[in-house]
Amino acid sequence: MSTAIVSSNLGFPRIGENREWKKTLEAFWAGKLEEPAFLKQIEEIRLSNLRLQQEKGIALIPVNDFSFYDHMLDTSTMFGIVPKRFPYEGGVVPLTTYYAMARGSQGATACEMTKWFNTNYHYIVPELNETEPKLTVNKPLEAYREAKQKLGIEGKPVLIGLYTFLKLSKGFKSDKIDELIEVFLPLYTQILTELEQEGVTWVQIDEPILVQSLSKEDLTRIHHIYTALAAAAPKLNIMLQTYFDAVEYYEELVALPVKGIGLDFVHGLVQNLQNIQKIGFPTDKVLGVGLIDGRNIWLEDLQQKLQLLETLAASSVPYERILIQPSSSLLHVPVTTRKESKLEPVLRNALSFAEEKLSEITILTEALNAGKDAIAAELSANQQTIAAISTSAYRNKQQVQQATANISAAPSKRNKSFAERSVLQEQKWQLPFLPTTTIGSFPQTVEVRNARKHWRSGEWSPAQYEAFIQEQIAQWITTQEELGLDVLVHGEFERTDMVEFFGEKLDGFAFTSNGWVQSYGSRCVKPPIIFGDVEFVQPMTVKETEYAQSLTQKPVKGMLTGPITILNWSFVRSDITREQVAYQIALALREEVEALEQAGIEMIQVDEPALREGLPLKKQDWQAYLDWSVLAFRLSTATVQATTQIHTHMCYCEFHDIIDSIRALDADVISIETSRSHGELIHSFEEHTYDQGIGLGVYDIHSPRVPSVNEMVEMIERALQVLEPELFWINPDCGLKTRGKEETIASLRVMVEAAKLFRVRRQLPVS
Repeated sequence: MSTAIVSSNLGFPRIGENREWKKTLEAFWAGKLEEPAFLKQIEEIRLSNLRLQQEKGIALIPVNDFSFYDHMLDTSTMFGIVPKRFPYEGGVVPLTTYYAMARGSQGATACEMTKWFNTNYHYIVPELNETEPKLTVNKPLEAYREAKQKLGIEGKPVLIGLYTFLKLSKGFKSDKIDELIEVFLPLYTQILTELEQEGVTWVQIDEPILVQSLSKEDLTRIHHIYTALAAAAPKLNIMLQTYFDAVEYYEELVALPVKGIGLDFVHGLVQNLQNIQKIGFPTDKVLGVGLIDGRNIWLEDLQQKLQLLETLAASSVPYERILIQPSSSLLHVPVTTRKESKLEPVLRNALSFAEEKLSEITILTEALNAGKDAIAAELSANQQTIAAISTSAYRNKQQVQQATANISAAPSKRNKSFAERSVLQEQKWQLPFLPTTTIGSFPQTVEVRNARKHWRSGEWSPAQYEAFIQEQIAQWITTQEELGLDVLVHGEFERTDMVEFFGEKLDGFAFTSNGWVQSYGSRCVKPPIIFGDVEFVQPMTVKETEYAQSLTQKPVKGMLTGPITILNWSFVRSDITREQVAYQIALALREEVEALEQAGIEMIQVDEPALREGLPLKKQDWQAYLDWSVLAFRLSTATVQATTQIHTHMCYCEFHDIIDSIRALDADVISIETSRSHGELIHSFEEHTYDQGIGLGVYDIHSPRVPSVNEMVEMIERALQVLEPELFWINPDCGLKTRGKEETIASLRVMVEAAKLFRVRRQLPVS
């Protein structure tokens, strides 16, 4: 490595500036592209991504970060790890099998999908049982050769580290991990040996698992792995890359026999910096300094970043042993801001997507190589842009800031306990035993989507669109009454997305034109941007809910998205803490809750499906997050009358981990998405009591299959073995937005029949 400071990237978005990747995948899946044409188009996208990084002046460009679907799935198939339910006879895994693992097929269910650490990206979980791993193809080597031969790029191959791969896999008992290490270690050494023989200089091995809590046994295994890898390819420079937080056991990890250590100096800044200042950094290693936030979309303060580099240089890490890079792969941010002309300049200029982040890296690199004077104009423009948004009216709403500063004085506790409220609510609502309801949304048909499109394009007037929405609400109120549901919903036909809908109606949010990010597979999302102080403007849901209630004598639930879910599914401003932003959202939602109650809507559901997603990676940090998350929820809901029933909904989580916090929300009824893991959750309730209203989701809405009455009855019976029958609700496990109308009605009819049958078995009234 030369004495000049080197720029590096860790990974780039796959989707293309205009989501070309998504469109190509979906055309192939639909049979509109033959495999050779598909592979050619994918290659063009991949090379375009590399070319862009080359043009931006990045010295160490990652290769093998691109994927046909997901990088964990790529690693599985590289090792021939294909569950036996899929067709596979050995060798390179065919694309048909690869995509069947990701998406399922007629005869086989898809592999499990879950979140990549605490991001909103989902990976395909490797299934290691009943497989015999073999290296089917050296994908990092293929990617290196392609970049060199076609673009003249001396790439930096990227692969997921062995320990992270195993820790994120399933299908084996924990006491078998040492055996698995010995199975996989020869495959990893073969990959690195072949890279070394090819003349590769640097290889990036991603081990984000190292920022989580480790045991001494973990450390012993990690030392064993990297000792073996270093011995197998002694001339190859291994960059052991971590991200998303500070590393655990810093001193032991920097002593590993690798050439470089990559640390996150954004999300793990305090601890990583303290470790270097206290312990130092090895003189025989390179430090990958993750300076530019790979997970958020804000322009960095370049002066601050230069000061951090100066601090590191004064703490035993001279500039010539520094790589300047993002804090993580740029997979988690949109591609470019170029098409965001509709945003106000003060906001647009303050944004930095993947392309712009590469520019920030090269500017900082030039500052160290040529001196600050060489980038004086860039530094000046950077400071002016940051000052403009910092001093803008959007971020200086005194009333909002004062309310947040005085949050400890705000009402955050219901005026009566749950035990007292439940008696009053039972008297008020007179619901039958095992009341039935749904989670909120009903099918968003082609007609619903087209109506919204006509309205947004101006083809329909607001009055036309409102009339259409009311027609949909009326149809589904009638349907729910005919089915015999006890508590109804309006169906959410006016909502595209459970976060976007509220963001469009609150001050402090903005929405991009092309800010797409991969969520899983070809599924891309466009997260809202929380850029200013969040403030309630006017009622957001009252009109539709009030109309629905006017059509029936049965209660209709008001439906809101909770403050923590809005926070966790948005790009959030970075000039104040996430806790402060959560309180701002909570106070705005409280006004909506109060407006619903004043309009006569006295069952209100505040959904928090993303509560657990926001948990920090280190368990010692969980409680602080849970404390302010619970407080935010309670700020939203605490001011209603005792007879007003607060519901919430959560996606399945390891309930036992956070049951005290779930209870502390003090919701009158919680529904949990559980049908795919019903037994696991029931087991949690066998160990932890829950004595407030609860619905465990008696059927899986992710499948078009209509379950039988007996299946649902069995699920109800199992739940009531550990839960208080008088507090149990019957509901699907999630919203019905993505389901078809006929299957939705059929499944709900079975659900209501199951509840009625159970009431008869209990010798209680049917209705």
